[in-house]
Amino acid sequence: MMNEKAFTLIELLTTFIILGIMLTLAIPAFSRWLPNYHLRSASDDLRSEFQLTKMKAIKDNGEWALVFNAGAGTYQVISGGADGDYSTAGDNVIEKTVTLSQYGSGTHYGHGAATAAIGGGGFDNEITFAADTVVFNGRGMINSAAGGYVYLQNNENGTYGAGVLSSGVVLLKKWDGAAWK
Repeated sequence: MMNEKAFTLIELLTTFIILGIMLTLAIPAFSRWLPNYHLRSASDDLRSEFQLTKMKAIKDNGEWALVFNAGAGTYQVISGGADGDYSTAGDNVIEKTVTLSQYGSGTHYGHGAATAAIGGGGFDNEITFAADTVVFNGRGMINSAAGGYVYLQNNENGTYGAGVLSSGVVLLKKWDGAAWK
């Protein structure tokens, strides 16, 4: 008597062939999706660091800063007093260092395919904060009348801009090919 519940060799081979075809079609789509996923992740994390740095400054009723280093592709979260120097000197402490290359897919500072800066005008720099530093005070505002943005791109020329208004409002915008959304 033959087992009627078993798979035949032909059924198994057909299943594997169909799976192979599906994987062949899915891999190129996945490889196009992955760089934009990494860029979005880096941008979301930067926006979160702006928010966390702001909240820590309020909690400590002191100054906290994010210091950007475009050449090294890093940024640091620094706590400390109101000495205005956000290096390792004085009473400042580097709380965290983030390296953009850890996100992969060529994520780095840059404006990619964007043709205009957020708010209009051209690009002078990928980091528009004075001295590449944004400082939050104990009221959650930044020590700059103009605010600023940090632009991130990937090797597919996708672009995000994360920024802070002088009031302390944190924003994240994406270049959609024609405008910032």
